[in-house]
Amino acid sequence: MKRSEINRAIKKLEKLAAANGFALPPFTGWTPAQWQEKGSECAEIRDNMLGWDVTDYGEGHFDTLGLTLITIRNGNATNPTYSKPYAEKLIMSEEHQISPMHYHYSKMEDIINRGGGNMQMRLYNSNEDGSFADTDVQVHSDGVFYTVPAGSVITFKPGQSITLAPYLYHEFWAEEGHGPVLIGEVSQTNDDNKDNRFKEPLSRFSEIEEDEPPYRLLCNEY
Repeated sequence: MKRSEINRAIKKLEKLAAANGFALPPFTGWTPAQWQEKGSECAEIRDNMLGWDVTDYGEGHFDTLGLTLITIRNGNATNPTYSKPYAEKLIMSEEHQISPMHYHYSKMEDIINRGGGNMQMRLYNSNEDGSFADTDVQVHSDGVFYTVPAGSVITFKPGQSITLAPYLYHEFWAEEGHGPVLIGEVSQTNDDNKDNRFKEPLSRFSEIEEDEPPYRLLCNEY
């Protein structure tokens, strides 16, 4: 990705969050110069990869395959210093931009439409070999349980959410014609290096072409 793409995406999420009354934690506003002054008091931010995360999954098509995220809080399953067993993210998905089909080996998560447009999600159960299962999918949404056929697309309006268990394939995007969607994720401890299984092999973090100075550092750049 170009740094200019990353900068634009971060500014868009800042505006979308503000428009929906979602106040961001202070560290999301620190400049690269301010980060140079931060010491061991900020170890939790660095060690648990809190902060900005903009990815095109290494494919170079951010407008159609990608996400802009902020990890707001997170524990660390491999570091006993951080016993927090939960995580929270804020995500922006733009129209025509998809978060690709994947599941998590360990993490259970709630994906929440926090505001903006409508979020759409496609669901499949997985077989042991990682393929799609041709079985009905159990949906748990805001305290209501129902089933849908494999591959169904469900629309979530602002305020609605879904609980995703491990090994449940999902991809999501902003419904066309309704604008970008502000998405919340509340989950068990997050580990983007080890806990993602993409249906098609993809890179979780992108290589960056430095065509302009960074507006904010990403969570893997501190």
